[in-house]
Amino acid sequence: METTQPTATGLELVAAGQQLTVRVPGTSANLGPGYDSLGLALSIYDTLTVETLTTGELEFELSGEGADTLPRDASHLVVRAINTALERLGFRHNGLKITADNVNPHGRGLGSSASAVVAAVTVANAMVPESAQRDREWILQLTSEMEGHPDNVAPAIFGGLALSWQDSEQYSSTRAEVAPSVIPIVAVPDYELSTETARGLLPASIGHHAAAMNSGRAALLIHALTTEPRFLLPGTEDYLHQSYRAEAMRPSADLIGALRSAGHAAVVSGAGPTVLALANGVQEAEEVSALIASFTAGNTPDVSWRVMTLAVDVEGARVELHRR
Repeated sequence: METTQPTATGLELVAAGQQLTVRVPGTSANLGPGYDSLGLALSIYDTLTVETLTTGELEFELSGEGADTLPRDASHLVVRAINTALERLGFRHNGLKITADNVNPHGRGLGSSASAVVAAVTVANAMVPESAQRDREWILQLTSEMEGHPDNVAPAIFGGLALSWQDSEQYSSTRAEVAPSVIPIVAVPDYELSTETARGLLPASIGHHAAAMNSGRAALLIHALTTEPRFLLPGTEDYLHQSYRAEAMRPSADLIGALRSAGHAAVVSGAGPTVLALANGVQEAEEVSALIASFTAGNTPDVSWRVMTLAVDVEGARVELHRR
């Protein structure tokens, strides 16, 4: 255990004895051409339970993904985000007991850090008196500031398909309903790729033609996801980032190529290396899963893959207050 109170003075203490649980979906950003602007909430959930104490200490229980590598002290992203959010609200705590159950793979392009930040800020907002609580737009602003962009945090907060943009320091997002026939399938490899490394592979600029082509595909993708899933394959064609990152995740790039050659809408999930396929209906989802199994068995023998058929999460982050 360690002391974990924020150092700022003049802040009001949150009530002790609260126990709150928040469940946050994983996310897939970019979706091909929607670089730093489109994100999809997926039915893979991390759960965070926080109890406010009177001891001034931090108790941290962590299970699941990252249990062998993540810290269990005040340096953990969740603790830092809780403290930051409380301070922005004018409050502090006098000790926390945190229980984190992580299901979302880390370093794979499924928004694990965004999920952690959204969970922490959502919990912190629910800790303070109702009169001091802020709405989900405030959560979007703070979490986008922490992450540097809104493409992952927005779907984690709101669910569904998030269309996000930035004006100076202002982050905004709107939610769209995904057509019910769209089924996400993810193939998660056993190797990681950091967002920083992936971003470092991108060129400083691209040509006007590529930008125009990408704009058209991004617009088509929104139509495909919400109204006409038969356009998912051309709608997921990207001209901005995937080709530049391919060598850093060659097994994933090869799998994407095989899926697209077979007529399936496959992309890098976020910064990778997870592969996301967007199937139109159960039959195509089964075909995608079968193709992934056969291709990876024969072409990536040194990489282990976890394949999951998911759903689009439509609720986003949800918090439950157990007691006061």
